[in-house]
Amino acid sequence: MPRYKAIIAYDGTLFAGFQRQPKVRTIQKELEKVLTKINNGQKIKIHGAGRTDKGVHALNQVIHFDFPRQYCKEKMRFALDTKTPNDIAIKSIKIVPNNWHARFVLHEKTYEFHVQILKPRNPFKRKYTTYFPYPIELARIKTAIKFLEGFHDFTGFTASNSKTQKKSRTIYEASVKQINDELIFTFRGNGFLYKQIRIMVGTLLKIGNSRMELTQILKILNEKKRSLAGPTAHPEGLFLKKVRYFS
Repeated sequence: MPRYKAIIAYDGTLFAGFQRQPKVRTIQKELEKVLTKINNGQKIKIHGAGRTDKGVHALNQVIHFDFPRQYCKEKMRFALDTKTPNDIAIKSIKIVPNNWHARFVLHEKTYEFHVQILKPRNPFKRKYTTYFPYPIELARIKTAIKFLEGFHDFTGFTASNSKTQKKSRTIYEASVKQINDELIFTFRGNGFLYKQIRIMVGTLLKIGNSRMELTQILKILNEKKRSLAGPTAHPEGLFLKKVRYFS
């Protein structure tokens, strides 16, 4: 049975996240619905490189699925792209070995988080940036964000209801830049925990607003207490930008 790898993009505004859930609209559910229809009603299951939360977007999410017939790659891409809702796009499809897995093959992910910082608030960015109307010292954020790089236990930056047992991850790059009225945070690592990026951004914004010390990041990493970190930033500014595989 051929295995297909697809790169997809989606606007997460009207989705309850990537993972299939009962009674709500999700990316996985919409894609499986279309694939099952193409397969004459026989169920097809997809697997993603990761699970984005409610309201989070993706520019290059990676999925794979097995399909009982081999299609021309462009024909399969076109069929999926034209039958899925307008807030999902199928960017490319190719056939991969049967042991290839979107989640378990060694990879790294790059996320971006967009924050609008200048007044007045731009209503046209409300679905794709998180608004922060308070004064910011960018230099403070640039200093503090570097403490996140490297191998750490990120328990203090994880939602308290996270069920993941192992909370150590490696962040290869953590940076921030300002373009006009936006701060753009970039995080590249071998994996991220539930709401980790949003909590890191919420903490960094408080540091930039001088409501936390520059070294608060180190204290959170050392003491592993969620209560020491800042608020969880709203999801609309978060984008899964890229998934890079090493094989």
